[in-house]
Amino acid sequence: MKTSPSQQFKIDSSPSCDIIASCDQQVLDIAFGGDWILDARLPPLEPILTRLDAGNTIKKVTFSTTALGNWDSMLVTELIKIIDYASQKGVTVDKASLPASIQGLLTLVSAVPERVDAHRDQTQTSWSQALAVSTGKAIQHGKEMLIFVGEMIISTFATMRGQAHFRRQDLWLYIQECGPSALPIVTLISLLVGLILAFVGAVQLSLFGAQIYIANLVSLGMTREMGGLMTAIIMSGRTGAAYAAQIGTMHVNSEIDALKTMNLDPMAFLVLPRMLALIIIMPLLCLYADLMGIIGGGFVTVNFFDVSLTEYMDRTASAVKMKDFIIGFVKCSVFGILIALSGCMRGMQCGRSASAVGDAGTSAVVTAIVFIVVADSVMTIICNRLGI
Repeated sequence: MKTSPSQQFKIDSSPSCDIIASCDQQVLDIAFGGDWILDARLPPLEPILTRLDAGNTIKKVTFSTTALGNWDSMLVTELIKIIDYASQKGVTVDKASLPASIQGLLTLVSAVPERVDAHRDQTQTSWSQALAVSTGKAIQHGKEMLIFVGEMIISTFATMRGQAHFRRQDLWLYIQECGPSALPIVTLISLLVGLILAFVGAVQLSLFGAQIYIANLVSLGMTREMGGLMTAIIMSGRTGAAYAAQIGTMHVNSEIDALKTMNLDPMAFLVLPRMLALIIIMPLLCLYADLMGIIGGGFVTVNFFDVSLTEYMDRTASAVKMKDFIIGFVKCSVFGILIALSGCMRGMQCGRSASAVGDAGTSAVVTAIVFIVVADSVMTIICNRLGI
């Protein structure tokens, strides 16, 4: 900054952008010159702000634009910075010498002040606050789930009484989508699970020369536990996410609002057929997964260990009882209900954007898997306590 005879202060900048600050009788005159455009190298405002902050000697700020060339929003932005800083210091700002267009823009800016909470504060929260927030969210999600389950039960009884209905064609379509269409992936995963169970069991059983009991391990593990569990996890990622995306997209397109306008219950029309389809098809997929797992275990046992196919089949038949299949079927039916509830619930709770649909699908898979694991643990404990 250098002082001229008129006590003007000039900030060094590029030739197209000059700022001259003058101080006369407690008045700071800021002269703008050159082109104030986005691509120009703008001069710094720190000398002017420092002068405004110098011992409260400045009482008024004026502007001079006689040498101003082209300008755009960059000039308005810099003016706003100066005006805001002057207001904080209690300095009066005279905007009368500015062009009328700039005055109009500044008036619009001051007419719509910035929201106080527009910026997100980066604050550190304690573990107790984080725990309280997480607990509150968990309680809220629990309430939403109970409300959804209650509405589903009401819609089910209304459908049974004939007060609500859905299209039978939709039910058969959903059975096709979550049944025969899922056979390839269920076949692959179940075969691999059977192979893994056989190899894991053989590591220990071969130490005692009891390879024949690999058949018991694989057959019981598949029918009572792994067959239904792996099928449920596959269907939660395949069908549960699809249900959430389908219903979420309908929510985005206001199709659910249209159903309500036509006096159709969305729970009965959209959720109930999907749930019935999974309840019907899950036990069948479980039986198929059990068979594929036993075949995979038999392939390992017969080819890698000294056990014949006849011995493997005999041990499997003697080890597996009808109650083992029934336990697997019951578990898989419960898993089907949980998958349908999770997928449809997240779809109904979906927001009205494309990203919300993706979030709904992800949340549906996570929710379904958590419910499946918890329900499987509870049912396994119950069966163990009952001795079945």
